[in-house]
Amino acid sequence: IKKIASLKYNYTFSENEPISAFVTSFFDGVLLYANALNESIKDDPSILTRPINGTDMVRRMWNRSFTGITGNVTIDSNGDRISAYSLLDMNPTTGRFEIVAHFLHNRLEFEAKREIHWPGGRNQAPPDRPICGYDGSLCPDNSLPGYAILSIVLGTIVVIMVVCFYFSYRHYLAEAEINSMSWKVSLEDVVFRDATDHGIRGSFHSLVKQGSQTTLMSEDMGSINGDRQIFIPVGMYRKRKVAIKSIDLSKVQSVLSRRQMLELKRMKDLQHDHLVKFYGACLDQRRSFLLMEYCPKGSLQDILENDQFQLDWMFKLSLMHDIVRGMQFLHCSDIRSHGNLKSSNCVVDSRFVLKITDFGLHSLRRAHVDIENEIEHCNSHAYWKNLLWTAPELLRLENQRPPEGTQKADVYAFGIIVHEITTRQGPFYLGKFTPEKSPRELVKNKSKITLKPFRPELEPWENNDTKADVVRIIKRCWCEDPTDRPYFNTLRSMIRKFNKDNETGNIVDNLLKRMELYASNLEELVEERTQDYLEEKKKCEKLLYQLLPQSVAAQLISGQPVVAETFDQVTIYFSDIVGFTAISAESTPMQVVQFLNDLYTCFDSIVENFDVYKVETIGDAYMVVSGLPIRNGNFHAREIARLALALLEAVHNFRIHHRPKDRLKLRIGLHTGACVAGVVGMKMPRYCLFGDTVNTASRMESNGEALKIHISETTKLALDEFDTFVTTRRGLVPMKGKGEMLTYWLEGEIPKPNSLIST
Repeated sequence: IKKIASLKYNYTFSENEPISAFVTSFFDGVLLYANALNESIKDDPSILTRPINGTDMVRRMWNRSFTGITGNVTIDSNGDRISAYSLLDMNPTTGRFEIVAHFLHNRLEFEAKREIHWPGGRNQAPPDRPICGYDGSLCPDNSLPGYAILSIVLGTIVVIMVVCFYFSYRHYLAEAEINSMSWKVSLEDVVFRDATDHGIRGSFHSLVKQGSQTTLMSEDMGSINGDRQIFIPVGMYRKRKVAIKSIDLSKVQSVLSRRQMLELKRMKDLQHDHLVKFYGACLDQRRSFLLMEYCPKGSLQDILENDQFQLDWMFKLSLMHDIVRGMQFLHCSDIRSHGNLKSSNCVVDSRFVLKITDFGLHSLRRAHVDIENEIEHCNSHAYWKNLLWTAPELLRLENQRPPEGTQKADVYAFGIIVHEITTRQGPFYLGKFTPEKSPRELVKNKSKITLKPFRPELEPWENNDTKADVVRIIKRCWCEDPTDRPYFNTLRSMIRKFNKDNETGNIVDNLLKRMELYASNLEELVEERTQDYLEEKKKCEKLLYQLLPQSVAAQLISGQPVVAETFDQVTIYFSDIVGFTAISAESTPMQVVQFLNDLYTCFDSIVENFDVYKVETIGDAYMVVSGLPIRNGNFHAREIARLALALLEAVHNFRIHHRPKDRLKLRIGLHTGACVAGVVGMKMPRYCLFGDTVNTASRMESNGEALKIHISETTKLALDEFDTFVTTRRGLVPMKGKGEMLTYWLEGEIPKPNSLIST
């Protein structure tokens, strides 16, 4: 072709230019026609002068072979060219076409080279016609008779009707159960109790916020937490102690919607060992509330923040396991998700089993929020603290957050709770060396989208496999991408690996282990409390001994009645400060108080050296007695006389701070006689002396002189028995209510050597 194109048509093909198959086929076709035309002319030369017979020409081109430009050309009896063909099959392994057979045109044979890969796993070519033929005549007629078809149709209709009836009846029963309102509680069936009855207390953290589930705290936890516990409403319903959570009926529709009634029914039907039981709701116009299970041990947050409550790793893992089991059941129920999971919504019952509360009834809880105070509520510390357990993706939704939350958000909250359990430092603990942030700052930081999400501090714990596994669980739970967080089914399997005792043991064994730990912890608390009690008891006894005589205080402590007692001989000391009124008028109250405190501190230190009892101080008056409540024979006068001389000596050296130039002038009076002593009063009891001896001693003081000791005749006679005291006769002195009395001045004491009566 290339040569003819060049010689005859002056056309030159380029080096890589292909020759079209149509050109070669057209050349062979022209050559076939030329050969047939030559044969016709040879047989009948006159054909050139008349029209050519087309039928004859076509017949001459059939059943012949010749050599054309493409090689040997064969035309069959139908005028079709018979060519050699190669059959290509794609190898499924290499993906390339390979020759599997040849069709030889000269012998009309099919020569196979290898097996063909038939699709669908066949090992041979599909048949050239259907098995039953194109009209189905090759197969026998197995069609069902009419009555069989009718039976099948009727049976199918009956089955469909039964199924429809079954589901309709089930729907009817479900709707009837919803409308029956089995959750409804009558106000008359609830016995309300005073919150102060039997010391029933509630969780502090569970009551701080509005609209959260209220939990209860028993007396034992109340004693542990002290002022942290506050009283909450409780009551009795069908012989059960229940927690009462009030709701505002004015913010709820007068007629509950089907959705709300369905929520209440689902809550009523929900039963699990680790979920707080919902007993019902009272929607009375007079008072509306929810009745929840009574959990006497408080919330998990209270327990974790109580440093006196020891938790080992077995107990911590048990708490985590309880949360996982409860949440796993909740996620598989109709409730689907919690939406407000946090440590204050995990409460502990009397068996020390952790239960989850504050789930479900989102429409009623949402209605309970006071919309008018919502702005103020959003700016409160409690509002931002409650968001510390909320997942970041929900925080970014702001006002569009679904109240029921999401299952992945619950997993995030579980991670924060596990972090609380392990560190016991509260939610979102950032470490010792990180400055403390407010809840609002923490929430704002964790809601930001950053390369490194803002999360609490985690301790490495490389040397503890269990703790390291817990850290890995925490990190997976608070992943930024919710799809990377595990489901609670997975979490239960992970915790089961290092909490086998709790998973495989029966409930009695697990409860016994918990109670063992609880009892051990209580023993430590009792020992600490006993030691504190003994220390406080010593302080109280010491203070009581300072207010009352030791023998009288001992009688009061032992519960014995203190009966007034008569003493035949005692000596009473009275003293006051001459000019005290003038000093007080020229001094400030604080200066007077400081002055008296310094003076009586000095006197008290001296009194301790003698066998005397300080009765009282009133203003500048000082009263002391000897000979009671413990009798000391005839030594009472000597002890009081020596005390008076010692106090008078101390006054000479005493200086008033704010009036250093003034000299203190003490006036002392002593008298000896009989008196009666006893405790007077129930509140602020006082040990008082009664009798004429007290009045006479007071008169001796008031009729005395400054810096002198004025004694009565009976006191002088009592002192003469010791023959060591120096006295001077003063004479007859008129006494108010007594007439004239012979009195003396006590000048001092000259101890006699080798005296039998001496100190």
